[in-house]
Amino acid sequence: MPVSPAQIRAVLEEKREALSSFDQTLGQDLNRYRDAWTRLTQEPFAKTAKRLSKAGIGAHLLEDFEAVKKGVIANPHHWANREDSLVWVKEQLSGVTTFAVDGSQIFPSKDVSLPVALIQIGWFENPHTPDGQYTKDIALDVLTPDDLRVNHQGEPVDRRVNIRRFEMEVERLVGYMQTCRCPERTLVLFDGSLVVTFADAFDPESQAAYVNAMVKLLATSQQYRVPLVGFIDTSYARDLTTLLQHYDPEVRAVETIHDAQVLKRLMNWGDRTPLLHCDREGILDKYGDQQDQVIFTYLQTTRDRPPARLELPRWLWEAGLAETVIDWVKAEVIVGSGYPYAIETADQTAVLQAPDRQLFYRILQDWADREKLNVQFSRKLVSKLRRR
Repeated sequence: MPVSPAQIRAVLEEKREALSSFDQTLGQDLNRYRDAWTRLTQEPFAKTAKRLSKAGIGAHLLEDFEAVKKGVIANPHHWANREDSLVWVKEQLSGVTTFAVDGSQIFPSKDVSLPVALIQIGWFENPHTPDGQYTKDIALDVLTPDDLRVNHQGEPVDRRVNIRRFEMEVERLVGYMQTCRCPERTLVLFDGSLVVTFADAFDPESQAAYVNAMVKLLATSQQYRVPLVGFIDTSYARDLTTLLQHYDPEVRAVETIHDAQVLKRLMNWGDRTPLLHCDREGILDKYGDQQDQVIFTYLQTTRDRPPARLELPRWLWEAGLAETVIDWVKAEVIVGSGYPYAIETADQTAVLQAPDRQLFYRILQDWADREKLNVQFSRKLVSKLRRR
């Protein structure tokens, strides 16, 4: 039966004191972190960078603090209305090709006796030329029982699907960068972090699959000099908060506080933090030559939510291209109303919905019958296929 709104309200009222106390304590801790960050960015850069140079402290200072005020680099661009902002977008992106990939999947189903999965990736390439031409396309793969065979007891089959999807997305990005005709006027967007910390919890083989793919992506960007940005819309990273704990011993470690929370009240639209070098403990130790090649900034892409996190290969900073690339991302975000338009469009291209799932199983059923394979479908699924 449906939940009872009255009971929910009653329980919330009972626990009001505990919830209020948590909120108040969290607010006090956030203020300590914000104060520490503001103080850090007001100190002489060279002196502070030297003091915070030991390894494993979350992040290292990279970009000088000369332009930093109140902890952030203010957005230098201001427009009277959206129409004015779109004029700036056109100036920034004219002749710049943006490229993004996203993926979707249909996991193996208990309604089918044959363990199979379908993965589809979609991509969007926009050269931003006067003729308005662009490219959308897809590629797919079917994972067989051999592909889905797990190597460790308790390892979920769905993980094999997720790994293959990740590999396909990265392979497409890598292939695109390797054949890029004008790298200096190209922006490749990856929907997610360039630091695959989530894989820390996985078995060694799964870890290696994610790490190898990401290292190849970073190395390809570096080799072919194609700008790459990992865009994380909702980040729970704690690199900056870890740095602040090393900077100020009075700032206590609070696991529930992450970087974006600390920065939210300090930033207006288009503001960003100075660039920092990611020095997170864990998975980066397995990145080999790319271990110290990920840098990041937080960019305020909306007016009411915490900032997004942008991750870039370090070579962009060393080549003096970071600011240009960040402006390209800002322009993409304006078109996408808070989210990069290229990633948003790639997602729409790749997404598999309920009708696609039914179509996949109907084709599978017809193919299995033709090939005389003994594939059993549940009565429930057969009924759905007949009706739809």
